[in-house]
Amino acid sequence: MLVKICGITTLDTARIVQESRADFIGFVFAPSKRRISPVDAAKITKQLSPKIKKVGVFVNESVENIKHIAKVVGLDYVQLHGDEPAHFASQLPYPIIKAFSIHQVDPKTIHQYPCEYLLIDSPGEKYRGGSGNVFNWSTIDELQIDKSKLILAGGLNETNVQQAIESVQPIGVDVSSGVETDGIKDHEKIQKFLQQTKQKVARERLI
Repeated sequence: MLVKICGITTLDTARIVQESRADFIGFVFAPSKRRISPVDAAKITKQLSPKIKKVGVFVNESVENIKHIAKVVGLDYVQLHGDEPAHFASQLPYPIIKAFSIHQVDPKTIHQYPCEYLLIDSPGEKYRGGSGNVFNWSTIDELQIDKSKLILAGGLNETNVQQAIESVQPIGVDVSSGVETDGIKDHEKIQKFLQQTKQKVARERLI
């Protein structure tokens, strides 16, 4: 089970994410209370192992700016969380994670989009991206998504992530607000979230 912890803004939190064995660490370069500058993100990524994949989250940004930021920060993946069409993604020389809101997704678009992973999230509120609320997971089945490409997001936390994995059977899960306390990344919650996710996988392997 792949795990992505998103919205990282400090080195201390990044180190906790890495030590907890997350697979992806996400930096938001779009309007958000978790937005970070490319310079500050680069200072963090330089201190991390190449084993953890660095993801940049962008919303309706230009190809040129994405390429520039990705180079400065040392990104491994680009996550497109806006209205970027398929031909836009094809212009980027990075593996793509394409995010879709569950209420705005078109099955035809999903199946034809050139990306490594499809991230399905709850509808955003003030900003693009999820609201931190859980949506009806059964609606994902109607989209007939290749589960080997599916990353589930939206209201996940340490108490419901195992149920989410059992219900949806994604290749990965993504969390941001679900590991925060009062809007700040909570190191204990990050560790517990990873424990719940990785322990479930370990148990399944023993069965």
